[in-house]
Amino acid sequence: MSVSTGGLIVEEKGPITVLTLNRPERMNALDFPTLLYLQAAVAKLAGDEETRAVIITGAGERAFSAGADLKERETMTPEQVRLYIRTIRDIFSAIASLPQPVIAAVNGLALGGGTELCLACDIRIAAENAEFGLTETSLGIIPGAGGTQRLPRIIGRARAKEMILTARRITAAQAEAWGLVSRVVPGERLLAEAMAVAEQIAQNAPLAVRQAKYAIDAGSEVDLYTGLGIETRAYDVLIPTEDRREGLAAFREKRKPVYRGR
Repeated sequence: MSVSTGGLIVEEKGPITVLTLNRPERMNALDFPTLLYLQAAVAKLAGDEETRAVIITGAGERAFSAGADLKERETMTPEQVRLYIRTIRDIFSAIASLPQPVIAAVNGLALGGGTELCLACDIRIAAENAEFGLTETSLGIIPGAGGTQRLPRIIGRARAKEMILTARRITAAQAEAWGLVSRVVPGERLLAEAMAVAEQIAQNAPLAVRQAKYAIDAGSEVDLYTGLGIETRAYDVLIPTEDRREGLAAFREKRKPVYRGR
């Protein structure tokens, strides 16, 4: 099933939902209406037990997202700008907090908020022509949708400072070398690669996948001792589940498990 609303296309492909930013004529820039459509889609996914993985990409071959729509920004009052920044920050935090793993399929330029959207995803796969950049300091501002916080946690402080303070762009190859993306593939294979990863995730026990994501995310913000406690509690949640028993039975019977999320 595919639903197009304004600047966003939502496609349900079995257990995988694909969100496509659909403003190719504006380099998939995130104007306020598109943000609100994205907010509604993410809110729905948060309670969706059928979707086991999410892919976010951009329409066309030029851009994943060029970030904020600067033409729209020029018309905003200071208070409207503050509202926009709060909204985009909260939406990206909601994406990061989704129980399902989220894959960014970066099909071109990802600048400003486009890079910040990538950072909110769990896995980032880039086309060979992709470029990344937090270019806000060149415009007299700073990243305001999580860039100053998520980027250092992914690639380290020194490299994050270099990217943000110089406002320079980096290539897909550089992003892979720095650990910003997990792999780089030819553009024509990008969505197929992202779907293959999503399908691998979808084959696994959904409750286990969700608890593993939670343990990694929550544990990465605390000391090791506390993180081990988080891991133990996440494991405890899975012990009484039907899926755990199904996994053991399938292993014993040498068959593929059928997980139901129970």
